[in-house]
Amino acid sequence: MTIEVTGRHVDVSDSMRHYAEKRLDKLVAEFPRVDKIHAILDIQKFTHMAEVIAHAARHIQIEGKASSENMYASIDEAVDKVESQLRKTIEKRHEHKGNAKLRDLESTPEEG
Repeated sequence: MTIEVTGRHVDVSDSMRHYAEKRLDKLVAEFPRVDKIHAILDIQKFTHMAEVIAHAARHIQIEGKASSENMYASIDEAVDKVESQLRKTIEKRHEHKGNAKLRDLESTPEEG
């Protein structure tokens, strides 16, 4: 499981990187089948934008974008959007049990 935090038009400070990784670690703990998360932080004039892209099993890709005047608020909002989309995807899995793409999203990998 990898978490990447990159900056576009901004140097990502250690505190910003640590905050984003801490929020994304909670997301990974709740959804263990997420393989990779990429957070892109961007500043354009006075707008701070955060984009979070989560890659899960079976080619599932979920994105969340948010912008505000504060980078930390943008990170929180983008992570919350991705979390709600992951929950929605899991609910679809429960409603449509035959869908193979969604079957493995919630379950943990088998140890062997």
